[in-house]
Amino acid sequence: MNALKNKVNLIGRLGAQPEVVTFDSGKTLARFTMATNENYKDKNGEWKETTQWHTINTWGKTAERVKEKLNKGQEIILEGKLVNQSYETTTGEKRFSTVIEATEFLVISEKKETIKK
Repeated sequence: MNALKNKVNLIGRLGAQPEVVTFDSGKTLARFTMATNENYKDKNGEWKETTQWHTINTWGKTAERVKEKLNKGQEIILEGKLVNQSYETTTGEKRFSTVIEATEFLVISEKKETIKK
């Protein structure tokens, strides 16, 4: 059963400039959002598009590469795993979120150019 792993592969565009933080311990974290799109036909046969937003975290050397290479709007492929997190709000409410911890990425294309008319 070694073949069953927590593994995620996504192709999408960065929604914002990556945020990079270096902690007192020396560890580096890069965090960014990524949009993936899916096209489908609705019940009337019309094409629709849905967008899913993902929070991506990277650590160490991968985070340093993110800082050097990635910018808002670029299309990338990434590989990583799902990580469930929990935290408590200032009012004491427990919240949960799922992020993708990326281990590798590859730039597919630069930011889309806007067409001027």
